[in-house]
Amino acid sequence: MKRVLITGSNSGIGRSTAILLAAQGYEVYAAMRDLDKATKLLDGAAAANTQVKPIVLDVNDDASVRDAVASIETDHGPLDILINNAGIALNAAVEDVDIEVGKGVFETNFWGIIRCTQAVLPAMREQGSGHIVNISSVAGRIAAIGQVVYSASKWAVEAMSENLAQEVAPFGVRVSIIEPGVTRTAILPKNMGHPEPTAYAAPYRRMLQFYARGVMANTPAEEVAEVIHGALEDPAPKLRYPCAWGGDELCEGRSRLDDADWVRLGACKTDEEYYAAFETCFGLDIRTPDE
Repeated sequence: MKRVLITGSNSGIGRSTAILLAAQGYEVYAAMRDLDKATKLLDGAAAANTQVKPIVLDVNDDASVRDAVASIETDHGPLDILINNAGIALNAAVEDVDIEVGKGVFETNFWGIIRCTQAVLPAMREQGSGHIVNISSVAGRIAAIGQVVYSASKWAVEAMSENLAQEVAPFGVRVSIIEPGVTRTAILPKNMGHPEPTAYAAPYRRMLQFYARGVMANTPAEEVAEVIHGALEDPAPKLRYPCAWGGDELCEGRSRLDDADWVRLGACKTDEEYYAAFETCFGLDIRTPDE
């Protein structure tokens, strides 16, 4: 039975993945900062006739990460899989960024992954096997308008994951990057605001319209969990796994788009002009039906 540690397991993709993997026979350690928030996770696991093991872990705290991993390894043996899922979002254009708040996003989204990865790698190297799965985003492949800090943190995750994949390959350790588009999780309602007053009303409006259209697609967290499970079991493993609403279209579309076209997209004067250009670039109509 493979042992897996999943950060941010109290909600969304983390919770769905913990329940799915437990049901598939994995020994799941479901990490979160506050075990009082494990109720829905435990209820979901019981409904699936399986069990998960909640564990306290704050990805922003060196000692918390170190102690959680050490307790698993001491009591149960080395971890086979780490799924770095914990993350937070932030809406802000560059001029509007509150730098201290932005640092907090990087603390969780980037340094949190580094902390957890550093904690599990010694045992994985020693056993000559392991799998580290980093939950990125389509915002790690495309500069998400109005979300410079969040997007930059996910670009950093992508770069770090590419580095890591080469660094650990000689030790038999795999790396996978999951790149969800818009997914129905708790992070969406928590991240609907933006700085005001601002000169960047149009970028924020267009960004929120993109998410509103994605929410209409109603992609559940369970769909991303299935992709994560597929990556763990993939007989022909890849480095990247785009998924959920807009995942494939945005990742593939940005790779085809030249820099001049990218800048022209931002220069659109009206929302309708922007939505039409966006559809041309990515094949996604982000207008809502009543428009």
